[in-house]
Amino acid sequence: MKFCSHCSATLVLRIPEGDTLPRFICSTCHTIHYQNPKMIVGCIPEWKDKILLCRRAIAPKQGKWTVPAGFMENHETLAHAAARETLEEANARVEIGDLYAVYNLPHISQVYLLFQARLLDMDFSPGIESLEVRLFDEHEIPWNDIAFRVIHDPLKRYLEERRQGQISFHMGVIDQAPS
Repeated sequence: MKFCSHCSATLVLRIPEGDTLPRFICSTCHTIHYQNPKMIVGCIPEWKDKILLCRRAIAPKQGKWTVPAGFMENHETLAHAAARETLEEANARVEIGDLYAVYNLPHISQVYLLFQARLLDMDFSPGIESLEVRLFDEHEIPWNDIAFRVIHDPLKRYLEERRQGQISFHMGVIDQAPS
């Protein structure tokens, strides 16, 4: 950040009085501009025993597969964000279920939240951010082409837990992307 969004004056990076972290502070109106982690919200949509995946049409990881997920917007709930992202990326309507996983990615200042979800019908197609949308049986999932570790690992765990009949909530930290 270089300029204040309130008055357009130059910002200075320093620790405000009573704080412990450097913040961008306006040199004129003294507004403190906080920067906080982005929330990525998505779901694992199921139809019977199949999982709906989207092949990405955009960077990063264009051409790779993922579950529908994206940035949460202001004024929406977590469940609404997951359903909206599924509609945007797969033109699919879902019923959002329980929260399945929360992963902190401090190296990129993001928090991922994944829900269980049930497809409401078979009417789905690629949205603007997807090249292809498809239902996969567990043995068909293209594990080597999953876009992100934060999707790969929870999806593998979810399918294992589903086979065992015991799906439970998970929380973790992914410190950095694999090399």
